[in-house]
Amino acid sequence: MLRAAHGDPRAAVELASVLSEPQLTGLEPLPAEPATLAPALLRVHRGEVRALPEDTRRLLLLAAADQHPIATRAFLRAVTAGRLDTRPLDDAEAAGLAHATAGGIVFRDPWTRIAAYETASAEDRREAHHLLARVLCGEGESPRRSWHRGAAALGPSRRLAAELRAAADAARGAGEPALACALAERAATLSPEPRDRARLFARAAADAWHSGDGDRARRLVAHTDDDALGGLLALRAGNATEAFDALLTATVRLAGDEARKDRPDAAVHLLARATEAAIYTGDLRRCREAAAVADRLGIAVPGTLGALAAAFEGRYDDARDALQATAGRCGPGGDPTLLIHSGIAALMLGDHTGAATATVRAAAAARSRGDAVTVPQAMEFRAYADFWTGRPRAAEAGALEALRQAHATGQDNGACHLQAALALFAAVAGDEDVCRERAEAARSYALARGLGLPAALSLFALAFLDLSTGRFAASGARLRALAGFGPGHGHRAIRHLATPLYVEAAVHTGDTRVAVAAHADYDHWARTVRSPDDLALSARCRALLATGEDAVEHYRTALDLHAVGTREFERARTELLFGAALRRLRRRTEARDRLHSALEAFEHFGSPHCAARARGELRALGEPAAQANGADDLAARLTAQQLMIARMAAEGATNREIASRLLLSPRTIDHHLRGVFARLDIRSRIELVRLLGEDRE
Repeated sequence: MLRAAHGDPRAAVELASVLSEPQLTGLEPLPAEPATLAPALLRVHRGEVRALPEDTRRLLLLAAADQHPIATRAFLRAVTAGRLDTRPLDDAEAAGLAHATAGGIVFRDPWTRIAAYETASAEDRREAHHLLARVLCGEGESPRRSWHRGAAALGPSRRLAAELRAAADAARGAGEPALACALAERAATLSPEPRDRARLFARAAADAWHSGDGDRARRLVAHTDDDALGGLLALRAGNATEAFDALLTATVRLAGDEARKDRPDAAVHLLARATEAAIYTGDLRRCREAAAVADRLGIAVPGTLGALAAAFEGRYDDARDALQATAGRCGPGGDPTLLIHSGIAALMLGDHTGAATATVRAAAAARSRGDAVTVPQAMEFRAYADFWTGRPRAAEAGALEALRQAHATGQDNGACHLQAALALFAAVAGDEDVCRERAEAARSYALARGLGLPAALSLFALAFLDLSTGRFAASGARLRALAGFGPGHGHRAIRHLATPLYVEAAVHTGDTRVAVAAHADYDHWARTVRSPDDLALSARCRALLATGEDAVEHYRTALDLHAVGTREFERARTELLFGAALRRLRRRTEARDRLHSALEAFEHFGSPHCAARARGELRALGEPAAQANGADDLAARLTAQQLMIARMAAEGATNREIASRLLLSPRTIDHHLRGVFARLDIRSRIELVRLLGEDRE
C-alpha cells in the first residue's frame, strides 16, 4: 500500500478505506490509477496546481514528465532547448508546491507531481514528452528517449512499438528491469497486434516482478495467458502445489515450442522453479514427476531435484552425488537462481561455509542484474549458514532484512519461510513469546498454501523451545507429529534435521524404541555424506542411547567431529549433555570443564534457556552462581532479541516503531521491554539509555 501510495500516509489511509476485501487480504492486486488510489487527496492537489499561472504549470508539467514513471534527468536541457523562462517557478515556490535546485525541480511530495502532470491537457503532455525526447541524445540515453517518444504517441503504432520493444531489451540487458517494464508495457499498449500485445505484457510483467513490484506484475499478467509467469507468482505468493503444476506444464510446452529451441536455458529455469515448488511442498510424488520430465526432455536441472527424490526414497548415495555436483557450481558471477540451488545443496550436505559462499554470491549477482526479487530468496538460506556457523545475531539481522524485502517485493511465501526461521532463532534465544508468535503466523499461512517446508520448520522451532525449557514430553510429541505429516503439512528434510532433538527428548521420557530406528536412518545419511557435523550429531545420539563408559566414548567421538565441523551451537549442546553425563558418573573435574565451555558458548549465542541448564548442572557440582555466570555484561544478561529492542528503545524509538521494524506486534515489544527492565533491574528508559551508554564505553 505504501508503494502504491508513493509513501504518503495520507494517501495510504484513503486507499485503505476504498479497497475490497480481496485487495485488503492480498488476493487481488491494488488499483493502479492515481485517481483511484487517493481521489480526495489528488483533488486537493489539482486545485492547488490549477491556481498557478499557466507558465508555471507548463514548467511543472515538464518536470513531472521528466521524473515519473521513469527518471530521465533531462529537465534543464529541455528548458534550454525550448528557450523557456524559469522565473515563473517562483510562484510554485511561493505556494509551497515545488522549488528549483541545481539538479532540477523538487516537488513537495509525489502527489503534487502527479497533479502537475494530470492537470495538463493531453496535447500539452505530448508536447512536453516530445521536447524531452529531443534532448535525450547522449550515450546510453536511447531507452529513455524511446520512452518519451512512446508517451507522446497519439495511438497504436507498429514502428513505435518495435522501437520500445528494442529499448526494453536494452534496458533489461543493462540490469534495469523497472525501466524495461515501463518500456515493454508502453510497447504493448501501442502494438496493433493482439498476439504481440500479449507477449509484450508478459515481458513487462516479468520485468515488474524482477524489479520487486509484485502488484504491478500481477496486474500485467492478467493481460496474458502465460502459465510460466502465473506459476512463478503462485510460487512466491500463492499455493505451492498449483505453482508446481503450472510451472511443469509451462516447461513441457516451452521445450516443445520450435520457435524457442534456441533458448534451452528458459526451460532449465522453469524446471528449476518447479524444483523450488516441490521443495516448498515436500511432496515426493512431485519431485519424481519433475525428474521424469527432465529426463524425457533431456534437460539438465539443479541436482537438488533429483537429490530430494533420491533422499526421500532412501537412495542416499545417489542423493549425495547429485548434491555434490550442484554444490560445486558456486563460482562468482553466475546465475543467481542456480547459485541459490548450490547453497541449498551445500546446506543439505552440511557444508555451511559453502552454503554461505554460494548464497552471498547469489545475492551479489542478483543485485548486479537489478533483480531485486531474487535477493531475499538468497538471504533466506544465507541466514541458516550464518546461524549454524556461530553468527546468531548476523543470522537474525539478515533474516529480518530479508523478511522486509520479501514483503516489499510481494513474496509472501518466502516471508512465511523466513518467519519460521526467525521462530527457530527466537527459540534458541529463549524468546518464547516471539517464537510462538512467529511460528503460529508462519504455520497458519503455510498450511493454507501447501507450504510443507515452513509448516514443518515452525513445528520444529516449537519443539526446540520445549526441549530447551525441559518440556521433554511436549517436545517429543511435536516431533512425532512432524514425522507423520505428509506433503504440505510436513517435510522430510526438517524431520531429518529434527532427529537428534527427537532422540534427546525420547531418552528423557524413556520412550526410545522409535528413536533408535530414527537414529539408524540419520546415521546412514551422515555416513553417506561424511559431514563432520552430521557424524558428530549421530555420535551424540549414540551417546544418549548408551550408558556408562560407552556413552563417554561416543561423546568424545562427537566432540572430535565437532572440532572439524561448523555447527558451533550444536557443539555447545553436545558439551552440555556430556558434562551432565560426566557429573552423573561423578567425574567432577572434566564435567566442570565441559559445562563451563558450554555456558560460555550459550552466552555468546544469547541462549538463556540453554545457559540456565548449564548453570543448573554447575550448581549441582557445587559451583557458586556468580562463578557460573561469567562476564556480567548486557549481552550475557539479555537475549539477542531483547538486546536489539533495548538498543532501539535507547535510541528513542517508540514501541510501535520498534514493532514495525522487527515485524512484530507492539504488545510483544512491550512484553520484551518489561523483561529487559526486570533483567537489568531498572525502571525507566532513562536508566536504559545510561546502561547502554556505559556498555558501549
